[in-house]
Amino acid sequence: MDSEAVKVLQSEEEMEQELSSERGEDSEQEEDDAEEEEIAEMQGRGDKRDVEDWNGFISGEGLAAKEEVLLDWKPGDPVTPQYVLRLPGYTDDYLCSPEDNVYNISFSRFKIRDLEGGSVLLDIKRHCPTEIKDIIELDAGRFIQYHFSPAFLNLREIGATLEFTVGGKAVNKFRLIERHYFRDLLLKTFDFEIGFCIPHSRNTCEHIYCLPDLDSHTIEEMISHPFETRSDSFYFAKNTLIMHHKAEYSFNQGLELNENQS
Repeated sequence: MDSEAVKVLQSEEEMEQELSSERGEDSEQEEDDAEEEEIAEMQGRGDKRDVEDWNGFISGEGLAAKEEVLLDWKPGDPVTPQYVLRLPGYTDDYLCSPEDNVYNISFSRFKIRDLEGGSVLLDIKRHCPTEIKDIIELDAGRFIQYHFSPAFLNLREIGATLEFTVGGKAVNKFRLIERHYFRDLLLKTFDFEIGFCIPHSRNTCEHIYCLPDLDSHTIEEMISHPFETRSDSFYFAKNTLIMHHKAEYSFNQGLELNENQS
């Protein structure tokens, strides 16, 4: 093969290498663009996964880093959503104080309705002043006992409407995590993203609860032992715990009346 032919072949190989390199760079650029678009889309739609979490997963530091943080948690450290989602049971005490409600969030109404039948099962209203003031309610009720009939335990879906006001600071990433227990048994965890609330606003949201399927023995025990069914409600703003409410439940309302009638 003459020298001219060799030069032509070398030139063609060099061109092929350059094209291959350009294709590789284009492919990497497309992947980077796709990642940036996904992040932007998550931010735009308010995806429940934080962008920081998403970046942690693609760098291989996601779950492992979170587990390490949880293992190192000690009293006095900030209470995070990841921490309460791994609690072994109903808490013995409140995990924050009323003073932590720096957004001056005040609840004025709580309504529960049966989504299938349409009936209202509970409607608690509280006087709400016309003017929204920045006052931390140190005496606000953080504990409540609910009285329901045994039929409540046979419901499949309920809607819980919450009405509340916000003080002079905007609330970002407002989130509610509820953990329901019967004795030491975790019945179900509910995790709701309320989102963003503007300052000095009145807000209404309804959360849909898909109730757990319970075996007949557990239902009988829950009916026979009122207030041994309990729940923790944790309210977060930007992953910081700002409110912690507790509740106990009775499911024997009306049993005594029915027995007297029989």
